[in-house]
Amino acid sequence: MKHTTPLILSHFLFLWLIQPIPSHAFDSIFSFGDSHTDTGNINILAKKLARSVYSDNLPYGQTFFHRPSGRYSDGRLIVDFLAEEFGLPYLKPYLGKNGTFRQGANFAVDGATALDPTFFKQHNLTDDVSPVSTSISSQLQWFKELKPKLCQTMKECRDYFGRSLFFVGLIEGRDYIEMYPELRLMMSYAPAIIQIIAGTVKELLDEGARTVVVSRNMPMGCLPSILTALKFRDDKSNSSYDRNTGCIKRYNILSTYHNSLLFKAVKELRVKYREAKIIYADFYGPVMNFVRFPQRFGFTSKPLLVCCGKGGEYNWFPDKMCGSPNVTACQNPSAYLNWDGLRLTEASYRYIARSWLRGPCANPPIIDGHAK
Repeated sequence: MKHTTPLILSHFLFLWLIQPIPSHAFDSIFSFGDSHTDTGNINILAKKLARSVYSDNLPYGQTFFHRPSGRYSDGRLIVDFLAEEFGLPYLKPYLGKNGTFRQGANFAVDGATALDPTFFKQHNLTDDVSPVSTSISSQLQWFKELKPKLCQTMKECRDYFGRSLFFVGLIEGRDYIEMYPELRLMMSYAPAIIQIIAGTVKELLDEGARTVVVSRNMPMGCLPSILTALKFRDDKSNSSYDRNTGCIKRYNILSTYHNSLLFKAVKELRVKYREAKIIYADFYGPVMNFVRFPQRFGFTSKPLLVCCGKGGEYNWFPDKMCGSPNVTACQNPSAYLNWDGLRLTEASYRYIARSWLRGPCANPPIIDGHAK
């Protein structure tokens, strides 16, 4: 009986996903986040720093673009499906500074964090600090730099951004991974991470945004990269795993804790900005449904396996990452939930995007009337 609710939700989600989605107008989209949303900023930044990134290589992009597109997936991301729905072009990476951004811009960067990168160095959590900050505060600053090219007066900006969709995607994953495996440390900094995310949404609303999508964290305990890392640590007991999903229980508890704090912050923002539409978008629920009932969504019966990788129990190993020499992708990426151990396949992103557009995995759904 304890799995009745997920089963009903999964069936309801499937029925909704196969329904056609009506159009609903936004004139532009502005997105923030990490590699789940990045459409090429990391590639541009890497070239400036004379570095290489995996997403510059096939099989990244093979399913839809048929070439590397700067996206860490085999094809389109959630933000791409949102753009398609509203008849907008795919978002250009802001760091390319290429052409006009009247129809939107993507500020998301692979590896971006909520906390400032210097925080991790100061706390001896990493020595790998990029010379260019890509944190959410930096992305917000880039947006403010672009703003004068989009509108001038307060009224003009409110009118323009009132017809825009703002998407604050996943951003906290790298924060927590840098603290891995210290779960207590992760939990202790969750409130600070939420405060930064909520502060970003508040600033966007103050700048004139009226429709903002805020994404929940995904179930980190189901990431093949985290699962593989645990195999090399002392704690390998069966009690670490959820026997129904194979995911690591304590890291999913972290995700649910993060999400509970985020929901509280969203509710507080809704009280202060009653004229705005702040959408609490569920990333955790759909992914858990994919893991619990993979065949309902056309996925392989082993949903924790990686499509593009090599070696290990989950087809993922840190020195054989997707995009590396001699590492190939599965024959049918649409049958897989996970693309490269950290990010999802186009098929997964499509399902999530559709569940956000008209429900049931967004509160309220994106297509539910404009903000007041």
